[in-house]
Amino acid sequence: MDIAVPAKQGPQPILPMPPDSPEARARENIDRLLTQSGWQVQDRKAMNLAAGRGVAVREFPLKPGHGTADYLLYVDRRAVGVVEAKKEGTTLTGVETQTAKYSEGLPDNLPAPLRPLPFLYQSTGVETRFTNGLDPEPRSREVFSFHRPETFAEVLGNGAVRPRLAAEPRAGYGPGADTLRGRLRSLPPLDETGLWPAQVRAVRNLERSLAEDRPRALIQMATGSGKTFTAITSIYRLIKHAGARRVLFLVDRGNLGRQAKKEFDDYPVPGDGRKFTNLYNVQHVTSNQLDDVARVHICTIQRLYSMLRGEELPEEFDERSLGELERVFTKPVDVAYNPRLPIEYYDVVFVDECHRSIYTLWRQVLEYFDAYLVGLTATPSKQTFGFFHRNLVMEYGHEQAVADRVNVDFDVYRIRTQITEGGSKVEAGLFVDRRDRLTRRRRWERLDEELVYGASALDRDVVAEDQIRTVIRTFRERLFTEIFPGREHVPKTLIFAKDDSHADDIVKAVRLEFGKGNEFVKKITYRSTGAKPEELISEFRTAFHPRIAVTVDMIATGTDIKPVEIVMFMRAVKSRNLFEQMKGRGVRVIQAADLQSVTPDAPAKTRFVIVDAVGICEQELVETRSLDRRPTVKLDALLDQVAMGSTDPDVVSTLAGRLARLDVQLGREERAQLARLAGTSLQVIVSGMVQALDPDRQAERACADHGLPPEAEPSEEQVASAAESMLAEAVEPVVSNPDLRAEILRLKQAKEQTIDAVSQDVLLEAAYSDEAKERAQALTRSFEEFLERHRDEITALQVLYAQPYRRRLTYEDVQALARSIQAPPRAWTTEALWRAYETLDASRVRGTPARVLTNVVSLVRYAMHRDDVLVPFPEVARERFAAWMAQQESGGRRFTDEQRQWLEMIRDHIAANLEITPEDFEYAPFVQRGGLGGAYRAFGEELNPLLNELTEVLAA
Repeated sequence: MDIAVPAKQGPQPILPMPPDSPEARARENIDRLLTQSGWQVQDRKAMNLAAGRGVAVREFPLKPGHGTADYLLYVDRRAVGVVEAKKEGTTLTGVETQTAKYSEGLPDNLPAPLRPLPFLYQSTGVETRFTNGLDPEPRSREVFSFHRPETFAEVLGNGAVRPRLAAEPRAGYGPGADTLRGRLRSLPPLDETGLWPAQVRAVRNLERSLAEDRPRALIQMATGSGKTFTAITSIYRLIKHAGARRVLFLVDRGNLGRQAKKEFDDYPVPGDGRKFTNLYNVQHVTSNQLDDVARVHICTIQRLYSMLRGEELPEEFDERSLGELERVFTKPVDVAYNPRLPIEYYDVVFVDECHRSIYTLWRQVLEYFDAYLVGLTATPSKQTFGFFHRNLVMEYGHEQAVADRVNVDFDVYRIRTQITEGGSKVEAGLFVDRRDRLTRRRRWERLDEELVYGASALDRDVVAEDQIRTVIRTFRERLFTEIFPGREHVPKTLIFAKDDSHADDIVKAVRLEFGKGNEFVKKITYRSTGAKPEELISEFRTAFHPRIAVTVDMIATGTDIKPVEIVMFMRAVKSRNLFEQMKGRGVRVIQAADLQSVTPDAPAKTRFVIVDAVGICEQELVETRSLDRRPTVKLDALLDQVAMGSTDPDVVSTLAGRLARLDVQLGREERAQLARLAGTSLQVIVSGMVQALDPDRQAERACADHGLPPEAEPSEEQVASAAESMLAEAVEPVVSNPDLRAEILRLKQAKEQTIDAVSQDVLLEAAYSDEAKERAQALTRSFEEFLERHRDEITALQVLYAQPYRRRLTYEDVQALARSIQAPPRAWTTEALWRAYETLDASRVRGTPARVLTNVVSLVRYAMHRDDVLVPFPEVARERFAAWMAQQESGGRRFTDEQRQWLEMIRDHIAANLEITPEDFEYAPFVQRGGLGGAYRAFGEELNPLLNELTEVLAA
C-alpha cells in the first residue's frame, strides 16, 4: 500500500536506521570519535548544552530548505559547526556542498558567534574531512579525528573574527579573520643576516608553499649545508610572526635530538642578540611527559608513537635508529586517538632526516596531527617525494654545495682482498673456533668436512680474522703515503661495520695493526657501555683521541662530526639513501683552526676520502657523484681541454671540482688576485659550471631558446644544444683568459706537493741513480742560470750579488724573489731545489728545510757559490746568534735572564723575517711579554741599537 507523504509541513520525522546498516555503523564510529575528542554527543530531544563545553547534537533540524544536520556542534552554548555523516566508502569531497548548505541554515533565533557556521566536517567514521571557513580560501583537508571544543573556543574567543557581511563572498570572513593560514600569507621580509644563500632560498620557498596552503613540503639540502639551522629559522618565524602555538621537530634517534636541542640553544635570534631558547621554551622529549608551555618539542618518532599509544617506551628504543627498529616493527604501526595529544596539538611538524620507513611503517604517526608537514633530507627517495606530494620547495645537491664551499668533495680509495670478494675454504680435519653470537663464548672443534663460504657469509656466519687484519693493515700502510701523504697523525676516521660483533673484531684489529692502545680507537654502538653514546661521539668530535671510531649505523645519519676526513666502509648497504647518509658524515666543512685542534698536522679540510673495502662504490647505488669524474687527469690538462673548446660534461665537472678544492685552500689575497684576473671570484665561476651541468636548468634553457612554454618537454636535440651553449658560457672566463689559467696552475702547485714514499726505487734513484743525478743537475743548472739572468732585475738578487751589500734585504724583497722562482713555467719550489742539491752532494746539504720563507736566501747563496754548505736559514741564524752571544760575554757584556728571553724571541723573528720593526712587537710572541713597552723596560735606550746590531749579524 502506498504511503502518502504530506507536503512541506515543517521538519520531517527521522526514520530509524537498521542497527546493522552501513549508515548506523558509520554513526557509531563518528559518535566514538566525537566523544574521544571531548564532545558530548546527544540526541535532539535530550540535548543539554550545559553538559559540557562542546556538545554535538544529532539530527538537528535547520531552516526550511536546508535540511537536517546529522550533527550540530555547539561550543559554550553557541552553534559553531556541523558534521555530515555518510556510510563508509562514500567519497567525501562531493558532500562539501551539502555541508556548506547546512552551515547557512541555522535558525535565526539560535545563538552563533558567526554565520554561516565556520567549522564543517564530513565523515564516514573511517575518513573525516574538515573545512575551516575562517581561512582565506577555505579548503577541506583530511583529519585523523575531530578537533576539541576548546580549540574552537580559542579561535572564536580571540576577538579577531567578525560576522560576514551580506556583501562579502562566501569564501572566508574578510580581512579580520585571524587563522594560522591567514597569518602565513602576511609574514614580514626575511632577515638574511647569518644565512647562506641556499638557506635564504629554502626559507622563502617554504613560506611561499605554506602561504599557498600546501600541506606538505620537502626541503632537500646536501648534508652539512645547514638544514637544521634553516629549519630553526623557519620555526622562529612561524612562532614569532605566524603565531604557531607549537612545533614538533621529529628526529631519527635520541642523539640527534640532543644535537638538535643544542642547535636551538645556540641559534641567535635575528636582530635581537638573544638565543632562541631565551625567548621560547624548547623541550627535548625523553619521557612521555610533555611540557605544554614549550613552543618546540624535539622527539623521536618511536617515542611519539608510544605516547599516542599511551605506552612507555623502553629507553634503548629511543637510541636506536628507525632502520634498526624495522626488525622489531615488521608491519605498519597502528595509532589510536589520544586525548592527551589531540590532532591540533602541533601546527607544524618538521621531519628531520628520518629513515625511509617513516613513510611506510610509521606513516600513520606523521598523519595523526592536523599540521603542516615539512621534510628535511639530503637524500630523498621516491617514497619521500611521493609522501610530500612532490612539493620539493628546495633542491640543493652535493655538487652545488661543493661549488659554494658548503661541502667538501670526496675521493674514493679502493681496497680489495681475495677473501673479501670470493670467500675462502677451510680443509676438513683442521681445528676452528666456534663463537656464540650472543655470549661470544668460544670452543674448539675439528671440522668433519670442508668448510666453504662465500663473501656474503663474512662476519655473519664466518669471521675470517686475517681478512679484517689485511684490510686494516693495507689501510695503515697506505694512509700516510697515498691517502693523506705527508701526514703524521691519523685523520679522524669513521669505520662502518656490519654489526656490533663485527665492530668489536675491527676495533681489536685496528689496535693490533696500528700498535696503539684503547684510546686510539673506540666502538660507538648501542651496546657500548661505560659512557653514554653521546659522550663517546662528543669525545670523537672534539678531543684528540679517539682517532678512529667504529660504528654500525649509530653515526650513519645526521650526526655532525666535522673533523672526519676518512669514511671507511667494511660493510655493504643496499639502500642508496643510507649509503648517501653514511657517506655524508665526511662532507661537512670545518674551519682550519677547529680541525687542527683535534688533528694538529691537518692544514685544512679540502676533501674527504671514502675508503671502500667492500666495493660499495662500484654498485649501482650512488646518484650523487663526485665532481671529480676524471681523477687521473691533471689540472693543467683539464685547463688545456676547455681552452681548446671542450665542453665535455665530465671535463667541466672535474674542472669544477678541482677549482672548488683549490678555492678552499687559498688565502684572501690569493682569491683577490684570481678575482682581479677573472673579473669575478673563483667561487662564482665554479658555481656557474655546476649550474650549467644541471639537467633541469638545461631543459629550461632549451625551452627559452626555442620559444617553448615553460611546461613543455623539449626534445633531446634541443636540450643537448642548450647544454653545450650553457657549458661554453660557464667555462668562458677560463677559456678567454690565459693569465687566469697560468695563475690557477701556479697557485695549485704552490698549495699541493706530491710525495711518493711507497716505491723503494724512488729512494734508490735519489741516492744512487745516474738518471736521478742527471735530472738534478739539469734542475740546479737551470736555477743557477735563472739567477744569473735576472740578477739585475730582481731586487733581492741585486742585494745578494752586491759585495758588500748596499742595503739590507727585506721580507718583501725575499717574498718577491720566491714568487719569481715559483712562477710558471718553472714552478720550482725551495723543497724540490733543496732535494736536487742533496742528490748531487748530500755531504754539503744539511737538514730538511721547513716551510720558512727565508730558506730561499740560503738556497740562493748556495746556488751563487757564496756558501759552501746548504743549511736552513733559521739554523744559520741560531749559529750566528750563539757566536755573537759568546763574543758579547767575552767582552764583558752581560744579559739578565729576562733579556736573554727577549733576545731569543728577537733572534727567531729575524730568522723567519730577515728584519724586525717596532710594529712587530704588537704581535705574538712579543705581546704576551708586554710588547714594545716590555722590550723598552728590559733594554731601555739600548733597544734600537741592539735591534740594528742583531739584524746586521743574523740577516747578513
